[in-house]
Amino acid sequence: MTTPQQLRVLFTRDEIGEAVARMANDINRDYQGRCPVLVGVLKGCFVFMADLVRLLDVPVEVDFAILSSYGAGKVSSGRIRVVQAPHRAIAGRDVLVIEDIVDTGLTISFFMDYLRSKKPASLKLCALFDKPSRRRKPVTVDYLGLTVPDEFLVGYGLDYNEKYRHLPDLCILEDR
Repeated sequence: MTTPQQLRVLFTRDEIGEAVARMANDINRDYQGRCPVLVGVLKGCFVFMADLVRLLDVPVEVDFAILSSYGAGKVSSGRIRVVQAPHRAIAGRDVLVIEDIVDTGLTISFFMDYLRSKKPASLKLCALFDKPSRRRKPVTVDYLGLTVPDEFLVGYGLDYNEKYRHLPDLCILEDR
């Protein structure tokens, strides 16, 4: 028997929108006159990345990667693999990784090292949400939206077993 779940809003769509706009302004300023490759980490980034790209004034190229570390549970397995690498050549390019949430740091640290090995001209990280209380590996987030508590979060692209991604707010998933 499954335990019923309840959602509690942590950040509203308006609060998230303000954070995305702030990050877009910073990216526009920092990449003025350049054309970075934005590499979104799927699946969680797709809502955030779509909103972010629409606010950018600088030209960008878009690519995606799929990484795996969670499976079907609420806790990372700790084993990370690149399921789908970016298709675009990034050697000598400015690369900006777009991530929904930085949690333990294990997955994004692994991916940043993977991308560094491809010799980009620059490599930065843009994350909408950061959960520093769970950090196991140090990570520098160059463009950060909002810091979140150590709760299981869903909505605005984040899921639990492929559910709740569609929610416009960021919510805490609680067991009743």
